[in-house]
Amino acid sequence: MGFLRRLRPEFWDGAAEGGPYRSLFNYRRLWRLSVALLAAVSLTPLCIMTAIDFGVTKRAVTQENLQRTAITTSNTRRTLSYFLDERLAALTFAAREEADTALATPERLALLLKDLKAAFGGFMDLGVIDDSGRQIAYVGPYDLLGIDYSSQEWFEKTLESGFFISDVFLGFRNVPHMVISVRTERPGGGFFVLRATVDTQRINDILASIDLSGSGDAFLLNHGGVLQTVSRSHGSVFEHLSLPVPPPSERTEVFETTEAEGGLIIGYAYIERTPLVLMVVKRQAELMKPWYAMRLDLVGFLGASMVAILVVILGVATYMVEKIFHADQTRAKTMHQMEHTNRMASIGRLAAGVAHEINNPLAIINEKAGLMQDLIRYGKEPPTPERLSGLVDSILASVERAGTITKRLLSFARHLEVHIEAVSLQKIAEEVLSFLTKEAEYRRIQVDVAADPAVPAIESDRGKLQQILLNLVNNAFQAMDDGGHLVLRVFAPEPGTVAVSVTDNGCGIPAADVKRIFEPFFSTKKKKGGTGLGLSITYGLVQELGGQLGVESVLGQGSTFTVTFPLAKGEARAPIACG
Repeated sequence: MGFLRRLRPEFWDGAAEGGPYRSLFNYRRLWRLSVALLAAVSLTPLCIMTAIDFGVTKRAVTQENLQRTAITTSNTRRTLSYFLDERLAALTFAAREEADTALATPERLALLLKDLKAAFGGFMDLGVIDDSGRQIAYVGPYDLLGIDYSSQEWFEKTLESGFFISDVFLGFRNVPHMVISVRTERPGGGFFVLRATVDTQRINDILASIDLSGSGDAFLLNHGGVLQTVSRSHGSVFEHLSLPVPPPSERTEVFETTEAEGGLIIGYAYIERTPLVLMVVKRQAELMKPWYAMRLDLVGFLGASMVAILVVILGVATYMVEKIFHADQTRAKTMHQMEHTNRMASIGRLAAGVAHEINNPLAIINEKAGLMQDLIRYGKEPPTPERLSGLVDSILASVERAGTITKRLLSFARHLEVHIEAVSLQKIAEEVLSFLTKEAEYRRIQVDVAADPAVPAIESDRGKLQQILLNLVNNAFQAMDDGGHLVLRVFAPEPGTVAVSVTDNGCGIPAADVKRIFEPFFSTKKKKGGTGLGLSITYGLVQELGGQLGVESVLGQGSTFTVTFPLAKGEARAPIACG
């Protein structure tokens, strides 16, 4: 806690240390607002740029993964198509070369199988089927001689198109296999079908040799969605694929989809002249791992940048508010000195009137004392006690009158520090007007006081209330010509408040100047020697006492200044100016 106190800036408790009614600004709020604004201006663009970079980089990585998947799928499709087309061409060439013998003898058929395996590989067995659909010759590991294939789909497709590459099926051998068959016309009429079983392990080897990142999976399925090769993630041969069968397309396609375990990137291609579809499936989470690592670096850089920026912002905001605090403290001291100077000037001005008032009782005292001296010194007979007593009573009455006048002046001059007590605005108004009675009589200014007797006392400072009313009345006197009329009212505008208004029939204030009259050094009476500080100091005093100062003015008709105070001491309020 001690360390935190040492870090706490001076302004943090500036309002609390300023005493009652001294809080000019809420420095904590100003500091928080400065930090928030600077942070918003500094960090918002950084966060926006980071978010944009985040999105752009992610899209670029995703697009790269899609492109790689498309290339892998396309290359694999070419490899598989070449593998099947090569064996179809070899089988077609062999059937045409042997069309005259129709490969009817087992020895000739076995020799052909041996040559095909040696030259191309990927052949498991060979069979010759006559035009009735019966297998008349066979070389291979199964007992298929004499089997009738006339009702088999592959046989019908072969007769229809001249060749056929099947998908994987069980057939009569009840073992998953894939066949390539070609129809060849006999020289003497009729035809036969040469059929070869493809070694599917070669196809599996091709699929297994693909370099797949992201836990990739490559497999074949037929147009019905049945797996033709083993899949790492989606099942074995003859199982239905859990993913939907992609729509037919003449070109390689790539798309993104989602399953229960996460997002997928799928590339697929329909293999020409076959019922097969190649699919390459990659998991996005695995593919995005390098980007995730880069994202951590990006987030780390963002966090470090934000911390550095916040440290600078905190330092700059603290420095700025600290400077404002010190300037405000200087301003407060200056305003206090101006207030004191204004009060002393008011006391000096009042002293002239008070001196005139004191001069009258002093003259009486002088005359009565001189008369007593003459009676004692030159009188033929000693003065009677009754006569001396009358003269002494007259002297004492004059002394009491002079004492009352000096007490009023001392009472006004004594209240220099804030002292909250219950005071009556009506009595304060009467005290202030008593100082200006002689000036009002001299200038023939009619002063009327209208006070509501039901107005309660308020909790405030007597000295500052006197200064406020004295400044407002002096301001009204300066605005009026000789023979003017001033009205001072004390009333309760609403429950919980008491107000005093000073109305004059002087020159009034231009509408353009009404909102500026409380500014320091702004005056409409500079030609008459105005400093522009009277109303500014008055506003400051009203604000210190938690009051509200308003003005209504009509040019050429006069002005009304109204000061409203809460019954109990309150917080400072903003000035209200209206015209």
